[in-house]
Amino acid sequence: MVFSAKTGGSDEWKAVISAISTLVEEATFEATGEGIAFRGMDPSHVALIDIAWPNSAFEKYICDQDVKFGVRIDEFSKLIKRADKKDSIEISISDDNLLLVTIGKNKKYKMRLIESSATDTPLPKIAYNAKVGVTSAEFDKILGDIQVVSEYLSINANPTKAEFSGRGDSGEAVVTLEKGMPEMPEIETKEESTATYSLEYLNSIVKAVGTVAGTVICEFSSKMPLRLEFKVANVGRIHFYLAPRVES
Repeated sequence: MVFSAKTGGSDEWKAVISAISTLVEEATFEATGEGIAFRGMDPSHVALIDIAWPNSAFEKYICDQDVKFGVRIDEFSKLIKRADKKDSIEISISDDNLLLVTIGKNKKYKMRLIESSATDTPLPKIAYNAKVGVTSAEFDKILGDIQVVSEYLSINANPTKAEFSGRGDSGEAVVTLEKGMPEMPEIETKEESTATYSLEYLNSIVKAVGTVAGTVICEFSSKMPLRLEFKVANVGRIHFYLAPRVES
């Protein structure tokens, strides 16, 4: 079995590991000839992350047979954090089943793999009626604006604008973005949609991935799960699914 994947810089791995670490402590990656994939759900089953990283996004990629490898995210993260922005990162698996991580030209690590605990996690089958694209910097700012008064973010979208709001014991907040504003490069709606989601989950994932993602695409329908797509250079797809808050 030959498996090796090399990125030209470290931002890609840092984004992927940060995203995964918001939900789980252990991760099982699946490498095939097509690329590397990860899918996992947090213990409370509120959030799910789905990553597809195609072979074309790597500087070098070889995988002659399908392989799964499990890591403890905090241990893997410590290694990846030793890389400077421009350091290449190459991972492979040794004959004695250790993960080999080469950072730049002069750092080499060996890390013990863990038993794969992966279970098949199906993706939610949802028809999304609203799609709102927001720059990651603006989305991060909106979350902060709403968190001042609330633990939850409500999103309402119609063909001309998107409204982000929250309310709590101390009051309420509303941030409105209108179609055509540079902060919101995209808005499409099949019908007006409104749903509410946990700010705790949203904040952690946006802070983990947002700095390297140019745009965040929010797709949702009324009272249905939210799908966030992060556009990260040299990583194919980072999708984050979040269950809605159900008013009791």
